[in-house]
Amino acid sequence: MASVEECRAALAKLVAHFDEIGEEDRAKHVVERTVSCRVSDLDVSFYGRLHHGGLDPFTEQPPPDGKAADVKLTIASDDLVALVDGELDLARALLGGRVKVDASFSDLMRLRRLI
Repeated sequence: MASVEECRAALAKLVAHFDEIGEEDRAKHVVERTVSCRVSDLDVSFYGRLHHGGLDPFTEQPPPDGKAADVKLTIASDDLVALVDGELDLARALLGGRVKVDASFSDLMRLRRLI
């Protein structure tokens, strides 16, 4: 089981990955969405915001407006680290039940292209 700190580092790496995506691709695939990532085995949640400028750093503080996230991910700590490190394929993880995503189908398809 990965630690909370390892999960924070993985999410920071994901933010950096989004920063590397070209403006043209972001314009094509990104719409503004709030994102939550619940790490099930650590019982901790992280919150971020996806927008045309990239992905804001994740924090453990829920959004101040109190609204539920547009895209909700639930994943185990080891799977989060493996996914961000490229050792776990998102499509296979979804089909195998290792990652659960609560989002619209169009949001899911956009995320698949970006991750």
